[in-house]
Amino acid sequence: MKKKNIKNKEQDISWEERVVQVRRVTKVVKGGKKLSFRAILVVGNEKGQIGVGVGKASDVIGAVKKGVADAKKHLISMPLTKYNSIPHPIQGISGAAKVFIKPSAAGSGVIAGGSVRTVLELAGVKNILAKQLRSGNTLNNARAAINALANLRTFEGTAKNRDININTLYGTIEI
Repeated sequence: MKKKNIKNKEQDISWEERVVQVRRVTKVVKGGKKLSFRAILVVGNEKGQIGVGVGKASDVIGAVKKGVADAKKHLISMPLTKYNSIPHPIQGISGAAKVFIKPSAAGSGVIAGGSVRTVLELAGVKNILAKQLRSGNTLNNARAAINALANLRTFEGTAKNRDININTLYGTIEI
């Protein structure tokens, strides 16, 4: 019965999917080379839920479908501020890729490149600055952005973890 509720909730939320990269990959086998396609997809609802998935199949459409399913399996939730930004600067790492993300002033837009831009746009972030460091790998940069967004904390969450009142934590700061 719980599975039906999860499926209904998943159908109620409108997910937007974007293909970040499609690559033709080969595997050398005894009879020669076997061609297949690898698709990297980002799925988000523009309300703080986001996921990155990878699919491999012998045709592009099959790879995209598998990538969407994989992205929905690996969804994360992230906090958004009232200015459609993130609460604090943060770094994310995946493999050799490192991504630095920091909140930006209202009206500045999404200042990011490559797969990180796609991840941030589908997460619903409107004002942000991001920089990809070290690696240019598309998949690792997307996963590093997801890692950074998953580690974001809010004032309320920090106060709850420490079992203190939010006013005691930061005084009278407007959130």
